[in-house]
Order: sequence, then C-alpha cells, then structure tokens
Amino acid sequence: MLEKFAKSKFDSYEEFVKGFKIKVPHNFNFAYDVAAEFARTEPGKTALVWCNDKGKEASFTFGQLEERVNRTANLLAELGISKGDPVMLMLKRRYEYWFCLLALHKLGAIAIPATHLLKTKDIIYRNNAADIKMIICVNEPEILDQVDLARKESRTLAHRMVVGGAYRDWINYDEREARQPARFDRLTGAKAAKNSDIMLLYFTSGTTGMPKMVQHNFTYPLGHIITAKFWQNVRDNGLHLTVADTGWAKAAWGKIYGQWLAGTAVFVYDYDKFVPRNLLEVISRHGVTSFCAPPTIFRYLIKEDLTKYDFSKLEYCAVAGEPLNPEVYNQWLKMTGLRLMEGYGQTETVVQIATYPWIEPRPGSMGKPSPTYDIDLINDKGDSCQAGEEGQIVIRTGKKKPAGMFDGYYRDAALTRSVWRDGLYYTGDMAWRDEDGYFWFVGRADDVIKSSGYRIGPFEVESALLEHPAVLECAITAVPDPDRGQIVKATVVLTKNYSASDALVTELQEHVKKVTAPYKYPRIIEFVKELPKTISGKIRRVEIRESDKNSLQ
Repeated sequence: MLEKFAKSKFDSYEEFVKGFKIKVPHNFNFAYDVAAEFARTEPGKTALVWCNDKGKEASFTFGQLEERVNRTANLLAELGISKGDPVMLMLKRRYEYWFCLLALHKLGAIAIPATHLLKTKDIIYRNNAADIKMIICVNEPEILDQVDLARKESRTLAHRMVVGGAYRDWINYDEREARQPARFDRLTGAKAAKNSDIMLLYFTSGTTGMPKMVQHNFTYPLGHIITAKFWQNVRDNGLHLTVADTGWAKAAWGKIYGQWLAGTAVFVYDYDKFVPRNLLEVISRHGVTSFCAPPTIFRYLIKEDLTKYDFSKLEYCAVAGEPLNPEVYNQWLKMTGLRLMEGYGQTETVVQIATYPWIEPRPGSMGKPSPTYDIDLINDKGDSCQAGEEGQIVIRTGKKKPAGMFDGYYRDAALTRSVWRDGLYYTGDMAWRDEDGYFWFVGRADDVIKSSGYRIGPFEVESALLEHPAVLECAITAVPDPDRGQIVKATVVLTKNYSASDALVTELQEHVKKVTAPYKYPRIIEFVKELPKTISGKIRRVEIRESDKNSLQ
C-alpha cells in the first residue's frame, strides 16, 4: 500500500531527506483509497485491535471494518449528513470512533474530534464557531448531559447520536447502524470531496483567547507516512500503540492514517484512569511491536518492575508531546534495551523534527528535520540562527507547503496571518541547533523565563530536577519578581519514598546548581500531589501560571 504513495526504503538519513517524496493522487480520500482498498485486496488483514480496562476485547479486519464503516456512512447519509457538514465526535477510545471517522471521510463531511472533558460552555463555543450540525457521543450521562445543556444556545445543532446503548431522546447508533446496508458506493461529482476540502478540524488551545480551529484537507493523512513509517518505525503486519485519546490530534498521528498506510494494525487500550502496570500488561499480553507515548507516561513506567512483563515483541519506541528528559531516556534504555526516539510537531503539522532510525539519539534532542519540511531557526532580528544560538522554530513554505501541513485557522484569517507570513510559519517554539544539525527544545516562546537578564528554558531546569531521586514529575514556570523581573518556580511531584520539607527544598536547589548553571535554580519550590495535564498527558504550565497569578492578587 505504502509504495503507491511514497518510497519506503532508504539507507541513510541523507538519502531519506533527498529522496523522499509523497505522490498525491488527484482525488485522494483515505477512507476509499486506503482502508477500503485493504478491504478489497486483503480483507483478512488485521486493522484494529481493541481492549478496555474492564476486560472487554474486540478485533477487526479491514473487511470487517469496511462493513461497519459503510453501515455508518449509510446511517449518517440517511440523517442528512453530506459533504462539508461539520460533525463533532466525542467518543473517547471507543472502537466506533474509527467507523464514524471513516464514514465522515467517505461522505466528505468535516470530522471534529473532541475530548469528552468538555463542559457546556466549551460545547456551545465549538458548536457555534464551527456550525456543528451533529454530535456523536459515547453513552456516559455526565457527557451527554453537557451536550443537552448546550442545545438551546447551539444554533446549528440538528442531531445528537449516542454510541453504546439508548439514552433519552438521542438517536441510538447501535440500533440504527445495525439495520443499514453494508455497501456504500464511492461518491462522485459534486457530492465527492476534493483534495482541498476540509477533512478535519481540531480545536486547539493556546495560552490566551478561545481555542483556535486548525483545518486539515483530504491530503493530510499522506503526510503521516513520515510520522508512522519513518519516525515511529511501524512495520507491515505489526501492532502499533500510541497513547492518546481520540479527541486530540495525537490520535491522528498514531492511531489511523500513517499506521494503516504502512500496513500495521492499530492497537487501542481504552481506559479511564492511567495505571502504569495495566498499560504494561496489555502491551505484553497483546504483543505490541511499536509504542509511542508522551514522556510523562514513560516517567511512570520506569518506576515499575519491568522484569515482570514480556517485551519480546516490542521492537521500537517513540516519544513526543513534550520534551524528553535525558534521565527518562537513560532509565528506559537500561531497563528495556530500547531507545526512545523523540519527535516534534504540532496539531498544525505532522512530525517536523525527529530522531529517525538512521540517526543516533542524543538524549534531550528532538533530532533532525523531516523531509519535505524546510525547517529553520529565526532569532529576534529575523535572521537564521548560527549553531548554538537560540531561536524560534519556523517552516519555510515560500516554495511549497508540505503534505500534512494545515491550511490555516478556520474562519480566522487574522490569526493565520499572525503566525504564517512572508513564506514563514512560526511555530511559537524555541530551540537551538548544534554543530551536527540536531535540534534541542528550549520551550514555548511564552514559557521562556527572563530573569536578571538571563533567558532560562523550562526544559533544562526540569531535566536537572528529574535526575534527583525524589522527583517523579516537575514543571518549571516563571513568577513575577520586582528585582529580577521573573524568578524560576518548580512545581514538584515527589516519588513515594520522599516527603515535602524545607530541607528537601534546599537539597533540590543545590542539586540544580550542580547539574546546570547556578542562575537557573528554582528560587521557589512547591510540592503537589499531581500536575495539571491535558488528557493526552501534556503538563499544563499555563494553568500553574494562572493559579500563581490568582494567588498573588
């Protein structure tokens, strides 16, 4: 399958960068041209393996998947969903998510994956900002009730459909889908989606303002060939697990597009509460061959006794979502023999920078730029940075926009122009590049701390703290200071053998002074039971800053 769209074998990173090209068909639709094509040519090939934390399991071949997708497409069409209609999916990790997503692709509708954690206000905003016509939701009353409360103020919402049993006056997906025919012919003419049409909308939050809407067209899945085949290193007939809820773009990175293009099955572990030993058990029992998760997940896994689990089939591990601390890399390698291959990208793109298979990892480095992505670092003067100089990561798009890169922010031309101008897309992330071309993450442009004239990246202080055995997790933020402008604050989660004390604060401060430049040490250390995070596991430093700001008022 992959060879239809891109060459799949290279002998070096240099050859990869020079020779990799994506062949974009005139009218590409992932649901028809990949998923349905596998159903036609290899119907018995495994597509999806699913289990949950309650002991239930399910598996679908591409042939079985195609039948469910077609039934879902017929149901949605019966309800009036067609090309260009926005439909929000709040399905957590239910396997019906894949049926609904592919069905929407076949119809040419706009899929809007969303987290189940949204409250009434969030749902109203999304419904009206995107003119959402339908919401498909998992059968959990606390979620369904939030949608119902949002109905009166949602001017375009016409349908609410529930997955997993009946609920009040909601359309019953299970009952209605089962009655639909299992054939759905490819749409043509004006009813069919074009490459340039919107396929996905992701609401993604920034540090200020309401969430922005990232729009991707129907060629977006092809960009994830780089993500899956060459960064996550998935293989044909393998079993890949990416830890991500379907409401976030990381699911598009690791749970469908690039993985199926490369011929690997997608493994889904559906859980409500992350328990490290449970995740390790399902990886071991199901024979996962490639695994991708945020560093936070690995921080917890290395605290477990990994000798209890069978990793004989696990071949490759990738990490993304936030910077990887060298201590986590070293411990995982020591305990499993597997390297963590870091990658970097955004909801707006596929993987931009990564440690590819030909590259020797440098713990703490994101790796090197992806092919088709013209990556540079720009300093405050707008000039390209020299080796060792800190600057903002940008993508040069003057010649051509790479496959997998977004088309802009939906209905917000001003916001798009603010980050994408003069042929440069500004990521908002700061980094530096070493003499060998490796990129090293510093922090978000608005996370970088300026104290007494020094610029301090949160990541380097966090990495220093994590080398201390008392620190399980930590987040570095800035606190206003009348003399220094800002000072460094560490919010710390302790390992189970340590307890908070003034003596430990001093010990951690002295530890940082020894590991990195002394001016970077945290002048304030707060011990907490847990850090605020997104559902995908990213630490929400903005929430810590807001809490500190409120406490000072």
